[in-house]
Amino acid sequence: MSNDCTPSPGESGRLPISVGRAATIVVADDEWMFRACLRQLLTAPSPTIKDVYGIDVGAGFTVVGEAGSGQDTVSIVEATKPDLLILDLEMPRMWGLDVMRALQEVPWNLRTIVLAANVGKSELFTVVKLGVYGIVLKDAPTEELFKAMLAVLVGRRWLDQRLVEDLMEVVSALPTESNAEAKRPFGLTRRELEVLALVVAGYPNKEIARACAVSEETIKHHLTHMFDKLGASNRLQLALVATNCGLVSEPAGAAPPDPVQQPHDPDVLRSLVTSG
Repeated sequence: MSNDCTPSPGESGRLPISVGRAATIVVADDEWMFRACLRQLLTAPSPTIKDVYGIDVGAGFTVVGEAGSGQDTVSIVEATKPDLLILDLEMPRMWGLDVMRALQEVPWNLRTIVLAANVGKSELFTVVKLGVYGIVLKDAPTEELFKAMLAVLVGRRWLDQRLVEDLMEVVSALPTESNAEAKRPFGLTRRELEVLALVVAGYPNKEIARACAVSEETIKHHLTHMFDKLGASNRLQLALVATNCGLVSEPAGAAPPDPVQQPHDPDVLRSLVTSG
């Protein structure tokens, strides 16, 4: 990924907007004050941005929508069809990563910049895999955000330099494709297999989260991924597929959540259908 926002001759990335037209933007962040400040910054006159920050933004930007939740982000983006989505990851009612998944098949050239306070190593790889064009940390200088936006709008990628080492570590730790296929049936990770075993055992999300020492929200994210990978639409189908395919035996690395007792069969079925 390059931080050079000047398009080179013959570059395949083309401008997603017409020359002379302001780029349209949707801002998605759960903090109202941050959205208001960002909107004021982005809609400042182009000469003012150049005088204050030394960045020529051409025709400038138009904020066509704002969203304070993940679900609203998807609806607003689909309604306004912006050139650029500036997205925080920690969004209520739909995680930022799930927003990106929901918008992957939009029929226009939408480009996304993740603007977040922090991006963990696991999130970093997923964000890149989902096709993000830029990642900027919120404490970066304002000039960096403008440079990232201009880079993305001409088809280039932008990664905050502080995240380069993290991304390289994640990529270097990835198993080879042959090893990954042999060790990960249906592409399930070790953690997903642990969660799956507890789902089959009939535990609700709260107890699974306690057993794995993570939040319930994290467990819900794991379940969403497992639904996709196994082609299931609910917990009961997930458990049936896992059992029929021999994906689980005993939870690996996550002991059953003591003091919760093993449920009887009717309770198992009820938990699979209704919990989480």
